[in-house]
Amino acid sequence: MYTVSSSPHIKSNDSVQGIMRDVIIALIPATFAGIYFFGMKAFLVTLVSVLSCIAAEALWQKFTHRKVTIGDLSAVVTGLLIAFNLPAAVPLWLPAIGGFFAIIIVKQFFGGIGQNIMNPALAARAFLLASWPVHMTNFTIDGVSSATALAILKTGEGQLPTLMNVFIGNVGGCIGETSVLALLIGAAYLLYKKVISWHTPVAYIGSVFILTLILGRGGFMNADALYEICAGGLMLGAFFMATDYSTSPMTKKGQLIFGVGCGLLTTIIRLYGGYAEGVSYSILIMSLFVPFIDKFTAPRIFGEVK
Repeated sequence: MYTVSSSPHIKSNDSVQGIMRDVIIALIPATFAGIYFFGMKAFLVTLVSVLSCIAAEALWQKFTHRKVTIGDLSAVVTGLLIAFNLPAAVPLWLPAIGGFFAIIIVKQFFGGIGQNIMNPALAARAFLLASWPVHMTNFTIDGVSSATALAILKTGEGQLPTLMNVFIGNVGGCIGETSVLALLIGAAYLLYKKVISWHTPVAYIGSVFILTLILGRGGFMNADALYEICAGGLMLGAFFMATDYSTSPMTKKGQLIFGVGCGLLTTIIRLYGGYAEGVSYSILIMSLFVPFIDKFTAPRIFGEVK
């Protein structure tokens, strides 16, 4: 009648491969949008990024005599997200270096999938931006160099794109971050499949909206908060990076705290820092606090007596 076994006692049919497949499907609309707006160079950057991540994982696991796990598709997801964080104009050796850095340094050095302390794609972006800032800030649209909407807001120089162009993605920026429409389609799929929950994205986007509305770029309550949340990489970060299983809190309360923290840091960096965008660094910084958030938001053990 009874089966004695070790925990966990509640199991599901979900697998790493299945979850990663759903994430890849969710990233397809933004991938096509990036190729449409930035051309075949965006496709080549994405291809090199994905292949370099797969090769890095396979080579490292062969070298260390471990089971090769490229079939779980996590390296493909990392490659796509690295490409999404790169301008289309970067030389092709840049995503290759980013892929090897993300997989070997950030992921495999810490023990592989589930053991990394920060998102590999975001860590790769930070590394590439610090090492080759000129390449990483050379944004183009229709083959012509163009400042991002956030950079124009920051400096006040240039023609600000319309909200509609920002929403559909016809603006300068990284390959996968510009089309809010495509990212929302992918996010809706992930929410429908219950791969992610709403807690972190809503807390993140909502806090940026409220804080930007209150603080404003030109003073108190002097900002177009809707434009601010559509511009830059906020949607990409909120739905596809801040929800990373390995580097985000386990509890719903913790996810809300994590999202608000990311939103606060993003707003501070955007409004008061020297960098126009703050999504990547905000998520990386908050990832370091995840163990503390999990510790203080852990549910009470059933039957526990203080």
